[in-house]
Amino acid sequence: MLTAGIAGMLAGALSMAAGEYVSVRSQREMYEYQIALERAELAEYPEEEAEELALIYQARGVELAQARALSHALLAQPHAALDVLAREELGLNPDDLGSPWRAAGASFIAFALGAAVPLAPFLGGASAARAIFGTALVTLLALFAVGLGLSLFTGRDALRGALRMVLIGGGAGAVSFLVGRALGVALG
Repeated sequence: MLTAGIAGMLAGALSMAAGEYVSVRSQREMYEYQIALERAELAEYPEEEAEELALIYQARGVELAQARALSHALLAQPHAALDVLAREELGLNPDDLGSPWRAAGASFIAFALGAAVPLAPFLGGASAARAIFGTALVTLLALFAVGLGLSLFTGRDALRGALRMVLIGGGAGAVSFLVGRALGVALG
């Protein structure tokens, strides 16, 4: 049981990390492409880009003549102009497009830590029946704690969030148990 749990934990953590890497890498490539398009537009149509930026500033409350003067001053420095256009027009921070490796590492660690919780009773050397009961109890308590913790970030009712997390996670565990049973998996 412990071997299968550890294998499942590693497989899940690696899968989550790989998915997160691909997702963030793809997103970053899309952002880099959008910035490259903006760079090409800036080189080919500087006056149109200056007017576009002036209109953005005007929409934010700057008088149009002043906005035009500001946008022309910015376009005199192409690197600064591209940075401003990426931020103002595209809503992107060119200095922080996301790190696929950091995202993958965080996902791996978070998944592995979460998956290690149900394994804890098996590491204690308890009999299979006690370890299974302990796993269910530890998992439900962890789900309850996570639900409580999330309420700090959502502003929602803590008890309701905790119970929702227990029902969702516990339900997923119960379905997994029943599928295993139906497939003839014996515990203990």
